[in-house]
Amino acid sequence: MKKITESSIELLAIEHLEQSGYKYLYGPDIACDGAKPERESYQEVLLVRRLKNAIECINPTIPEIAREQALKTVLRVATPDLLQTNENFHILLTEGIEVEYRIGSDERGDKVWLIDYNNPDNNEFVVCNQFTVIENNENKRPDIVLFINGLPLVVVELKNPADEKATVKKAFIQLQNYKAAIPVLFQYNAFLVASDGLEAKAGTISSAFSRFLAWKTTDGQQEASHLESQMLTLIAGMLNKKTILDLIRHFIVFEKDKKEDLKTCITTIETIKKLAGYHQYYAVNKAVVTTTTAATDAGDRRGGVVWHTQGSGKSLSMVFYTGKLVLALNNPTVVVITDRNDLDDQLFDTFASCRQLLRQDPQQADSRDEL
Repeated sequence: MKKITESSIELLAIEHLEQSGYKYLYGPDIACDGAKPERESYQEVLLVRRLKNAIECINPTIPEIAREQALKTVLRVATPDLLQTNENFHILLTEGIEVEYRIGSDERGDKVWLIDYNNPDNNEFVVCNQFTVIENNENKRPDIVLFINGLPLVVVELKNPADEKATVKKAFIQLQNYKAAIPVLFQYNAFLVASDGLEAKAGTISSAFSRFLAWKTTDGQQEASHLESQMLTLIAGMLNKKTILDLIRHFIVFEKDKKEDLKTCITTIETIKKLAGYHQYYAVNKAVVTTTTAATDAGDRRGGVVWHTQGSGKSLSMVFYTGKLVLALNNPTVVVITDRNDLDDQLFDTFASCRQLLRQDPQQADSRDEL
């Protein structure tokens, strides 16, 4: 029997990603001193030429000077705080980069998009292994990095399933070590994946291990067998071109939570980046489809119903649903009705803390007249 190694798990993952439409690149080849260099240094984590080409391809009507302006914005996104940098970039990634340029004597404003969300095949998907990054004399080499249009949006850490000490938790801890040692790689990160080749879980750069969740279906119709590799299910169900772009644009929030120190009475704002679970993703998308169908001229005005159990993230599902519906129905009015005041306050706080995804400030009504 052939011995299972971490390298063989890595190659299996790459093979399945290639089957999903990713192009394979070997990290040492594209390094600054490699056979086909695409990086000026080991601290550079963007594949700049690929990003520049993608910006030109996706935004052909935008003048070159404005496209260059957008590229510089991406290159200069860094701030002293990693999570704040990540949030700032996420806004650019999902809402477009505002640019200005002159046509004749007229000043015009426009948006440059880094990803074509409407046409997944109009983007370049790359899987790269052994991608070495050096920052502050720290030399690290994550197992797999997924690039979309030259942007390192997903980092995957793998462990050997044949080693009983090499668990998904160990892969998670390794990702935290990378985040501390080479934060430059995580400025642009959408989410992380930790796997031992069998189990696989996804989360964000601010997620605790308990918030890293498995993706249990490839199509949203039925859960995969527990005998199947969670890693391969996650690759097919979560990392395919359509789903990963949908997740990035509509199913990530930076939730703001006020924390008050009882001793000093100082209030601080804590940011937590959250990624939808597979049950939220498929439930919300089905509800959006039934709602948009019901709202057509021929529709019966009866939208879908989603039933969730306690602790399954109902409040965030409602936020994801509303955020996507805002775009699907051209900014509709959404009224949320609850049957308890404490629940109303809790739900409003969730909506208010996710303003960026909603693209507006929610309002809370205290009476019928105010509503």
